[in-house]
Amino acid sequence: MKSYNVGIIGATGMVGQRFALLLADHPWFKITCLAASPRSAGKTYEEAVKNRWAMKSPIPENLKNIVIDDASDVEKVTKKVDFVFCAVDMKKDEIKALEDNYARHECPVISNNSAHRMTEDVPMVIPELNSEHIKIIESQRKRLGTKKGFVAVKSNCSLQSYVPALYPLDEKFGVEKCLVTTYQAISGAGKTFERWPEMLDNVIPYIGGEEEKSEKEPLKIWGKIENGKIIPATSPEFTAQCLRVPVSDGHMAAVFVSFNNKPSKEQILKVWKNFSGEPQKLALPHAPKQFLNYFEQDDMPQTRLNRDLEGGMAISIGRLREDTQYDYKFVCLSHNTLRGAAGGGVLLAELLCAKGYMD
Repeated sequence: MKSYNVGIIGATGMVGQRFALLLADHPWFKITCLAASPRSAGKTYEEAVKNRWAMKSPIPENLKNIVIDDASDVEKVTKKVDFVFCAVDMKKDEIKALEDNYARHECPVISNNSAHRMTEDVPMVIPELNSEHIKIIESQRKRLGTKKGFVAVKSNCSLQSYVPALYPLDEKFGVEKCLVTTYQAISGAGKTFERWPEMLDNVIPYIGGEEEKSEKEPLKIWGKIENGKIIPATSPEFTAQCLRVPVSDGHMAAVFVSFNNKPSKEQILKVWKNFSGEPQKLALPHAPKQFLNYFEQDDMPQTRLNRDLEGGMAISIGRLREDTQYDYKFVCLSHNTLRGAAGGGVLLAELLCAKGYMD
């Protein structure tokens, strides 16, 4: 695989920091630009993040002295890179305008932001599940008037625990409806316990906008490309509640599911064990070897023990059993800033490079 020069837009935030760690020694990608808000521009990366570094690993040595660019200076940034990763904290309309501006400068954008997730010709991809959606990029390029530039997004972090578990089951048995409750880590809000002491010994039963995303975004993942648009599916039916819990990293979900053709427990476990997607076939650098992992122990998975499975890119599942109201219930876990955010973005970029969309 050829080497690509990449930039991180929003490099000082929590997801930007995670991107920095993942990309600092990536075999295909070399960081040649870090960009952020005007208040950080002109500082070295170390100066900008030294009092807000939220990762357990230290700031990568090869990034410390990179001088941060103003993310709004699209002309300057795009001259340094082949494509960018974007994770910014701005209003939705401002994010859309910024990402489209980069794309129109022939700079592909891999976005962690929600702004473009429901745009009809923007692929929202979990690479193992709906990699074929990247074909919509040709339609998007026609709309933008670009030859190379486009925007591709990853789905919300809350989906990453339960949608991968359900998607292959739907292909075999037809998922009719799903009730899910998510238990989401504070890093999903860009926080640590030092910055958010109110979360210690506390649960907050509301995360703004999260339940709507958790119910609607899966239908785009299940959608089909028709006439230059991704048409969301009308089923399965999802209903969700999302809670913030006192955990640093790792989103857990309690899932209740009914099928059109109810499988046996053994059939479900076999599907999970044997399932793999395009990243595994292509042996992409950040693809987990075993995507879906089932634990037989009654008290597994656990956030602290299992969130880092396969570099935080694998899904952990447990407690599968029949239910009195639905067909089955189970719990599942993903790392929200790895598989659910920066790691998912890097894997998507790897897929797009392997398929020739960055050239």
